[in-house]
Amino acid sequence: MKLQSKTLFITGASRGIGLAIALRAARDGANIVIAAKTSTPHPSLPGTIFTAAEEIEAAGGAALPLVVDVRDEAAVVRAMEQAVGHFGGLDIVVNNASAISLTDTASTDMKRYDLMQQINARGTYLCTRSAMPYLRHAANPHILNLSPPLDLDPKWFGPHVAYSVAKFGMSLCTLGHAREFAALGIAVNSLWPLTTIDTAAVRNKLGSMATSSRTPEIVADAAYAILTKPSREVSGNFFLDEEVLRNEGNTDFSRYEKEIGAPLMADFFVSDEAIARVPTNLIRHP
Repeated sequence: MKLQSKTLFITGASRGIGLAIALRAARDGANIVIAAKTSTPHPSLPGTIFTAAEEIEAAGGAALPLVVDVRDEAAVVRAMEQAVGHFGGLDIVVNNASAISLTDTASTDMKRYDLMQQINARGTYLCTRSAMPYLRHAANPHILNLSPPLDLDPKWFGPHVAYSVAKFGMSLCTLGHAREFAALGIAVNSLWPLTTIDTAAVRNKLGSMATSSRTPEIVADAAYAILTKPSREVSGNFFLDEEVLRNEGNTDFSRYEKEIGAPLMADFFVSDEAIARVPTNLIRHP
């Protein structure tokens, strides 16, 4: 099994895409560090680090639930130490934790701006930096950032510049760290969904349009395909989930549809050129 006994440190893994990636790895018998903030039930969001741990163990993996705020350097460093102490090493970091506010400048106060920068761009940088002393000793080390392909088209910035700056900051980490860590054999890649994904965040932001989404499992399966590749051969890429899976020989994506037959909506930051590369018919956000 390709990820058997591998240790993954996944931020924001108590629900959504992070949990789906964890469960896919758990089916191989992987060790999963659930690094997230939710230790008690949230009033409007499902799951805690402890319910996630139960699901991971039921799927065949080993779980270490840790309360981690990726804005807190001491907490992140301590969590990395605990992960290595518990499982004996670290093989993969998935920077999934993210904050979103699709608001214009007048509607985005500095508290919200700082939150997105601290969780998205800074959190990714911090977790990557804190993992470095351990990843350099792994047999096939990977860092995967859940962030979009780099694209400076103004249409991605005008409606929500603060969020875009924070999210593309994660992608800039991919660009720079892939080059910086190449000699160490540490792969650094970004993964982004072609379509919107049915998560609590999407339902909160898009409401009824969430029915035009796919399930988080498509991102998890694409992440699995990337993380099981030789790290020295796959780095510095900005992957889209469907393209990854098509390259693996998959052609039927109906099992990932939230509502079978509903039109699928292209995610934010997916270019017209990317849409043209795949046969899937997509609609744009209004």
